[in-house]
Amino acid sequence: MSGSQSIGLNDVQRSLLRMFNRPMSNEESVEIRDLLTRHYSEKLFEEIDKVIEEKQITNADYEKLTNQHQRTKSE
Repeated sequence: MSGSQSIGLNDVQRSLLRMFNRPMSNEESVEIRDLLTRHYSEKLFEEIDKVIEEKQITNADYEKLTNQHQRTKSE
């Protein structure tokens, strides 16, 4: 990205800023962050499950990777 380009806020970001443009306790802030973190965590795991299914990754594949990593670490 060049110095003259800037990325503005998208509609969702602007909407969230308007929604939360008010005094808020630390507890409320933590609750909102936790809510968003859970939401994006669920989305991430859905995407991981999709990739695992598409690429037909098995437990044996995980074991192989784990063993390779352990050998590399011990060398």
